[in-house]
Amino acid sequence: MEEFFIDINCDVGEGIGNERDLMPLISSCNIACGGHAGDDNTMSEVVRLAKQNQVKVGVHPSYPDKKNFGRVSMDISKKQLRESIQRQLQDFSRILEAEDVPLHHIKAHGALYNDIAKNIELARTFLKAINSFKNNIFLYVPYGSVIEQKALEQGWSIKREAFADRNYNPDLSLVSRKLPYALLEEPREVLDHIVRMIKNSRVKTVNGSDVPIKAETFCVHGDTVSALQILNYLSRTLPDQHIYLRK
Repeated sequence: MEEFFIDINCDVGEGIGNERDLMPLISSCNIACGGHAGDDNTMSEVVRLAKQNQVKVGVHPSYPDKKNFGRVSMDISKKQLRESIQRQLQDFSRILEAEDVPLHHIKAHGALYNDIAKNIELARTFLKAINSFKNNIFLYVPYGSVIEQKALEQGWSIKREAFADRNYNPDLSLVSRKLPYALLEEPREVLDHIVRMIKNSRVKTVNGSDVPIKAETFCVHGDTVSALQILNYLSRTLPDQHIYLRK
């Protein structure tokens, strides 16, 4: 029987306060760094928890928009966006240095993640903003996206990401959170969703079509109401499918 080894990541440091429970169940994390949520105290606290649990640490830059939690596209100049992302990364790097923790990856948050997946100019702006990290870390990107293509062209090391707790449209965009079926909150449903992606490299979309997808890392959002229940269930049931977490 073929065995599969995967990474499960979680967006954390966003004010939910459940990181102590989540960390033992994941292998990498994406820590809010002030754009949509987070400050020096939350960054330090979550970095320490990740270190204690041997969880790989990533930074989670966003549009500078705490009011909307970074989930609304912003009309912002390239210069403003680049400078904001760089400030967020500088603040996070200072925390990592103080805690003696290496940076493993960068993953954009929310609307910025979705926008750089399809907008070439925004993808280029984002890559320019984080360019100083290129030779040392991974970039988490969605499969088949513009940011994936541009990152590979520029020589980035990437990990393709899929979402364990979100429904997909046929074009592999995420179903809008404004719709009632955007989230997968039932643990068994999440298990079926992720197993299909891992074993078959396909995802069932909201219209019932079966679409190719590839991923090395799978996200469960830390602010999903049932995140802890989902992760506990996955930790118990994925080994039955010969799927194992790679810490």
